[in-house]
Parts: sequence; structure tokens; C-alpha cells
Amino acid sequence: MLHDENTVVIDRSPDDVYDFLADGLNGPKWRTGIRSIALRSGTVGAVGVEYAQELTGPGGRGVPGDYRLTRADRPGRIEFEVTAGPLRPKGTYALEPDGAGTRVTFALDAEPTGMMKLMKGTIRKTMASEVGALDKLKTVLES
Repeated sequence: MLHDENTVVIDRSPDDVYDFLADGLNGPKWRTGIRSIALRSGTVGAVGVEYAQELTGPGGRGVPGDYRLTRADRPGRIEFEVTAGPLRPKGTYALEPDGAGTRVTFALDAEPTGMMKLMKGTIRKTMASEVGALDKLKTVLES
């Protein structure tokens, strides 16, 4: 199992941060690897909502990264699972009040199978980049 996580404190309320993260259409505002994203089905922020997403993959080619929310506990926790693409990580956003702001921890877990096991180094770098994007989330939400 591969795991990576990152934590930042954002100078916004847990409700504000939760609402932003729960809407997958906000992803391109802070995650650079998203080529396109669309609401496929469900209600934004609700368990079961599904997004069709294309990500920038190895060599700059597009790869699917569709996902669905599996847990939505406002304002403290969002969980999701990737449902399409060569790797199917699960992710968690944990939000806690921190003074006047919010401590956000973004964690990703993935279990490479088949040929993906040969790419563990690349997968680790990608996961680190994804959770590292919290710095950009902080900048976007504090602007």
C-alpha cells in the first residue's frame, strides 16, 4: 500500500473549506493535473456524487481519473475513491478548526496492481504532488 499526506492551515472557516472541496468542479482551481472535469451524476457534496475527470498522465497524455464521494460529513470529513483509470486511489480530506482557520489534511492511499507495481516510484511522486497541492488550495482560498 502506498500512502502520502499533507497538512496546511487555511485562514477560512471549516464550512468554507468543506464547501469548496466538496464541489469537484473547483478542482482545476488548485490541482494542476486536471485537464477536464464534469459532474456525471448526483448532487454536489453528497455521498455518491460522481465526476468524470481527465488527468495529465505520463508523457503528458490524458488518463481517466473519474471519482465518487464515499463519505461527506460536513464540515469535518470528505472521502472519495477513483473509479476509472490505471490506478484507483482512495482519498480523504480531514478538516479541523484551528483558531480562526481550518487545519486540512489531505491523504491518499493506493494499491498498485499488475503492471502498475513496476511504477511505484512514479506513483509516489504523483501522490506527493497531489497532496502537495494543498499549498495552492491555501493560496486560492485565502485570496
